[in-house]
Amino acid sequence: MRITDLLKPSAIELNVSLASKSAAIDKLVSLHEKSGNLINAAEYKDGILKREELGTTAVGMQIAIPHAKSKAVKAPALAAVTVPDGVDYGAPDGEKVTLLFMIAATTDGDVHLEVLSRLMQMLMDEEFTSKLKVAKSKSEFLSLIDQKEKEKFPEEAKSSAPAKKGYRVLAVTACPTGIAHTYMAAEALVKAGEKMGITVKAETNGSGGAKNVLTAEEIANCDGIIIAADKSVETARFDGKPVYSTKVSDGINKPEELIKKIINGEAPVFHSKTKDSASSEQSGSNESVGRQIYKHLMNGVSHMLPFVVAGGIFMAIAFLVDAASGVQAAGNSSFGNVTPVANWFKTIGNYAFSFMLPILAGFIARSIADRPGLLVGFVGGYLASNGATFADPGAASVIPSGFLGALLAGFAAGYLMLLVEKLCDKLPNALEGIKPVLIYPLAGLGIVGVIMCAVNPIMGIINSALNSGLAALSTSGFSILLGAILGGMMSIDMGGPFNKAAYLFGTGMLTQAAAVTDVATQTACYEIMASVMIGGMVPPIAIALSTTFFKNRWTAEERKNGVVNYIMGLSFITEGAIPYAASSPLKVIPSCAIGAAIAGALSMAFGCTLMAPHGGIFVVATIGNPLMYLLALAIGSVVGMLLLSLLKKPIKDNK
Repeated sequence: MRITDLLKPSAIELNVSLASKSAAIDKLVSLHEKSGNLINAAEYKDGILKREELGTTAVGMQIAIPHAKSKAVKAPALAAVTVPDGVDYGAPDGEKVTLLFMIAATTDGDVHLEVLSRLMQMLMDEEFTSKLKVAKSKSEFLSLIDQKEKEKFPEEAKSSAPAKKGYRVLAVTACPTGIAHTYMAAEALVKAGEKMGITVKAETNGSGGAKNVLTAEEIANCDGIIIAADKSVETARFDGKPVYSTKVSDGINKPEELIKKIINGEAPVFHSKTKDSASSEQSGSNESVGRQIYKHLMNGVSHMLPFVVAGGIFMAIAFLVDAASGVQAAGNSSFGNVTPVANWFKTIGNYAFSFMLPILAGFIARSIADRPGLLVGFVGGYLASNGATFADPGAASVIPSGFLGALLAGFAAGYLMLLVEKLCDKLPNALEGIKPVLIYPLAGLGIVGVIMCAVNPIMGIINSALNSGLAALSTSGFSILLGAILGGMMSIDMGGPFNKAAYLFGTGMLTQAAAVTDVATQTACYEIMASVMIGGMVPPIAIALSTTFFKNRWTAEERKNGVVNYIMGLSFITEGAIPYAASSPLKVIPSCAIGAAIAGALSMAFGCTLMAPHGGIFVVATIGNPLMYLLALAIGSVVGMLLLSLLKKPIKDNK
């Protein structure tokens, strides 16, 4: 059993200052606990102290090797510290100890004796121990041990089994839509690993489900896991392993940095609250509160989007059918329901849309509180969509609280269910079986019913004011400014929070349009969606145009990939611009954002409308004033191309 197999980077701490033997033991036990080596730290420490009562484990030469066999140990492991100023450990020679190894051993067998023997054989070399004491990094410390083991036990290098199978670093990538960011981050991490000589496997949680799924054996054998995700993913399987959580864009832009965090032992050890549930909890130890809230929101959004896109396109088809049948749209509140075929598409589309808010709230709540939050979130989202109040629970004559109410319902339901679960922890163990099927649902349903009936009237007033404001904007100069802002937001971070905020606002307006009969308000909502989509189409097209007409600004690989951006831009997949933005953010982002803002403003100025939430150029038939919409897209893209090509300098030897 090699020392380097037992000593994780997270269990090493260099150049520490320790006041006493007791402080040294506490430090080493905490490193074992941090590295996930222990079941019960207090019980293991008790074993260490009992061993020290038999006699000090300081062995001379400024070295101490405390050790204990205990049921509190998960698997044999080591922890190590260097103490430049030394610590009084009661050594027989009276010298202070500057190098300490602590052995954690299970009760089956005598692994601790084997490890102790191996360590002593290596540490008898004073030159070797001197180098360990002044090591500047964890990787250097481990490298010295690895070299010494190979030198001291050469027969193992020849006859031992191959190194443990599997990948050194694992990753999970996920973005709310599961289209571009997810796969780009996975590819960047794998390529960075190849460049660094480190094996990396990436699981993608895309729109088609999880692919390249990490196996239990791979998780057990890896050094750590990178989670580059903007929505919650299953993490209970990573219990006891170093896990570093970050946003998906870091997986694209900083893959080598993320891999180094795992290799250098900088990732915190993840401890799952539940080992048997498909929990969506994240480690959260290196994430801010704002980041966690964003991920909960994006978890709801990612599950909601299929209902929005499919339902929205069905509704758009209904409008097309009525228009093709000669039905006049202007001033006709029944447009889309007039002909039987249109009515069929509109009805089915409305059914899909009706699930949107319950799905959003339900999966936000599930992301926060796991399965107990799901029912509460669904019901809260439904109450938001129909506007139920205490006086009118059947919602016969109220204004729904809509998208904003569903957001409130999701977060309130999730965090309240966490509180309910915590309170229920004090109940007798005999009630454990009925908590998830009776206590949690009943308590949660009562809580969310009271909350939503209380806030729905307030949210209804806000929605009513918003509808009136949109109708006013559609007939004023401010609508052009709104179009510019939304278009710019779609481009400024290309799939990030600003982009998602603008897109959610646009799709939210589609739901408003479906809920009202006022034609002016409906038109304002559709104009907003048109500005949002055109803003997201400009960046990839502007970059593609620049790689075509200003070839000397780009490398050969960038020019080759530029052609793909025509397709991605026309398909309304903004993320195609990310690799270019990552390589030159101060030039690409401002250029694309200005072009997108101009396109959004022109779309508003031309009175273009869009009844579908996605599809790009392929849903042009659902666009009101389509020729002017295409003109706005062309102008914005050309402006972005010219600005980009002006800011970027020609590259020498770019063949």
